[in-house]
Formats: sequence, C-alpha cells, structure tokens
Amino acid sequence: MDSQGGPYLNRRALLSPLGAARLCQLATGCAVIAMVTHSAGYSGSHGVFCMAVWCFCFAMTVLVFFLDATRLYSCLPISWDNLTVTCAAIAALMYVTASVVYPLFFIQSECPYAGCDVRNYRIAVTVCSILGTLAYGAEVALCRARPGQAVVGYMATVSGLLKVVQGFVACVIFGALANGGQYSRYAATIYCVVVYAFCFSLTTMVVVTTVCGRTKSVRCMPFDRFVVVCTLLEVLLYMSASVVWPVYCFDNKYGSPWRPSSCPHGKCPWDSKVVVAVFSLANFLLYMADLIYSQRTCFISSRLSTNSRA
Repeated sequence: MDSQGGPYLNRRALLSPLGAARLCQLATGCAVIAMVTHSAGYSGSHGVFCMAVWCFCFAMTVLVFFLDATRLYSCLPISWDNLTVTCAAIAALMYVTASVVYPLFFIQSECPYAGCDVRNYRIAVTVCSILGTLAYGAEVALCRARPGQAVVGYMATVSGLLKVVQGFVACVIFGALANGGQYSRYAATIYCVVVYAFCFSLTTMVVVTTVCGRTKSVRCMPFDRFVVVCTLLEVLLYMSASVVWPVYCFDNKYGSPWRPSSCPHGKCPWDSKVVVAVFSLANFLLYMADLIYSQRTCFISSRLSTNSRA
C-alpha cells in the first residue's frame, strides 16, 4: 500500500481491456522474436528491418506496461496519455509494414532448401505479426477520443493520430529517397526534399511538444491555432511538392514516364521515384484531412463554448 492507502500496482493496467491489449502485444511480440531467432530466420536488409521493428516495439511495450502497472510514469515530466497512444499508433504502423515485408521476401509457395519446417515457422511469424498489429490497433481504438467524451490528450484525437501517420509516411518517403531517389539532379527535386524534411520537422515538433506537455510554450497564439497554422503551411508545401516531383521525374524532358527494361528489381531508381510520388500525394491528402478536421473541431468547440456562456 502507498502513503494514500491505495495499492502499489495499478489494477487498471492489468485488469482492463487496455491491459488485455498490451498483454496480447507482449505475447505476440515475444512469440515472433522467439520463432524468428529459433527457426524462421532473417537475412538481408529486409529481414534486419523486420527484426528491428519487432524488437523495438516489444521493448517499448514492456517499458510502457511496466511504468503503467507501477505508476512510475507519474515521476516523468510527460503527458502519459499522449505518450501511450502515440507509441501504440507508431507500433501499429511499424507492425503493418513488417507484416507485409516479411512474408513478401521470406515466404515461398514451395519449401526452401532448409525444409518445410522453416516455411511453416515463417507463416506462423506472419500470423503472430498480424495479431500484434490488431492488438496495437485495439489500444489505439480504446484510447481514441470519441464524440461526446472528454478529450484526455491531443494525440488521442483524429488530428493527433493523423500526425503520427503523416510522420510515418514521411519516413517511407525518406527511405525511398535514400534508395536511389536521384533527387540531386534538379533544383526542383531538391526543393521537394526540403519540403519533406521541413514538414516532417514541423509534425515531429508538434508531437514532441504535446507528449512533453509543453503546449503552453507557444506564447503568441493558442496551441490549437498554432497546430492549424502549421497544418495549413504543410498542406500548401505538400501540394507544390506533389506537383513538382512527378513533373521533374516522369516528364520526357527530365526523366522517363515508363520503367526502364534494364532497371534491376529492388534497386531501380524509377521505382523509388514512383514511391516518393505516391506517398507525397498520400501525405498531402492526410494533411488536408487533418486541416479540415482540426478546423471543424475548433468551430464546434467555439459553438459549444458560446452556447454554454449563453
């Protein structure tokens, strides 16, 4: 018992739907890591990436579960609710990626030279990874703010969750640029890369500021207005990049609209340019949805506050 007469452990972290979701995350993560290291195996950059994702998410979940169960998070200068939903959203996106990449590169219809046991283990790894994705998605759904309920933290809103997805999509763009993006040929494509980096920095700053509970540090305007201003700027920048990048990569004057026949699979610069173009448009739509939702939320909030004063 603590000094206030309560139990040392947080029962809600153990005996609640949220606690059950985190226990499922730990179980699936442990099963995936055990099967991969035992027999399924991993090799190459794609295998290392998947293993790093599973290990990182497992370690992060262990830390979150331990701090929540022991209430030690109260000693940290952070917004715990914002941190946990952010971690769950990031883990869900990373698990989705690993659940697609691992079977794509490691599962074959025929048994490999090592035998069918290895293939069966890899199928089991994929299934457990998908279950882990559902477990992290369940935590996000349980923590997400719903209409009519008190908002615990900004990251639990649709706008906050969109910030996580936007940052993740930007990381995919950076990965494609690093894999033969050939963006240094023209000043226009360099401008697009600067746009991606600047918008990613803005989004990361908003997320970190929210998680650290420093939303009052913006002195010239309220934090929600600051977020809307940043989102509008990001919409305009991504709109320009979504137009400029395809023109300078696929127009006949600057590049090729068709994939070169001699381009090797897996290391083709043209493929990387397509990935950048597609995800640039996807992030533009995400920022647009974020702007519309944020503006709608602020309008409804102002209407409610006006009616309450009346």
